[in-house]
Amino acid sequence: MSINFPLILVLATAATGAVWLFDKFYLRAKRQIAADLARVEKEKARLLEEPAIVEYSISFFPVLALVLVLRSFLAEPFQIPSESMVPTLQTGDFIVVNKFAYGIRLPVIGTKVFDVDMPKNGDVMVFIPPHKGDYFIKRVVGIPGDTVAYRDKQIFVNGEAQPLEFVAALPAGRPQYQVFKETLGGTEHLIHRDLRRGDVDGEWIVPEGKYFMMGDNRDQSSDSRFWGLVSEDKIVGKAFAIWLHKKPGLNLPGFSRNGWIQ
Repeated sequence: MSINFPLILVLATAATGAVWLFDKFYLRAKRQIAADLARVEKEKARLLEEPAIVEYSISFFPVLALVLVLRSFLAEPFQIPSESMVPTLQTGDFIVVNKFAYGIRLPVIGTKVFDVDMPKNGDVMVFIPPHKGDYFIKRVVGIPGDTVAYRDKQIFVNGEAQPLEFVAALPAGRPQYQVFKETLGGTEHLIHRDLRRGDVDGEWIVPEGKYFMMGDNRDQSSDSRFWGLVSEDKIVGKAFAIWLHKKPGLNLPGFSRNGWIQ
């Protein structure tokens, strides 16, 4: 089971805030009354001391509240856990997600309270898929009203083949995959096709409030072809930059892959 960090952050902020308010409007006055009745200065000082839980809550609440606001409404960091978006995103990439690109949403429950923009074909989007509660990252291939087809390892949107340009077959000599430059919704990006795997053909109609998602590593991606469409209320945000990369294992992080996500 994955850890629901947004829920933990909301609960921690609420708990520390509640302790701070309870101390401010109730406990502090009781401590002052007890201190006023004391005759020895040391005893007065002891009675005025904040309990450890109050001291920690007052210290942590503003930090937690700031992190909650920034993470919920502005930007959030993620680490790429798999190869499903290769070559655009590599395992170990640390990315930044714009949380307000598609509207302002309440943390945890995801209810949209303010519209900004809608996802477009070609966007790289973070979301919660219908089959599990983890964050996924894929490319938007179909928006509401689109008919998406996948035939012979090529995407068709509303009957139109999305442009592909061959780049390379790698590794040289005994190629195992092909690299293509794909144009989707006006966005150019690279994709991988695995020469050792067959097609997963199909056609899907995207209804209102749903999105069709696919990974750029087409034959190594668990996406809408297998588990269905993504609901609009499960959108987390738009991925827009890589800021750090760390190879798996005992390797130091580096900045060689820093840049914008296309």
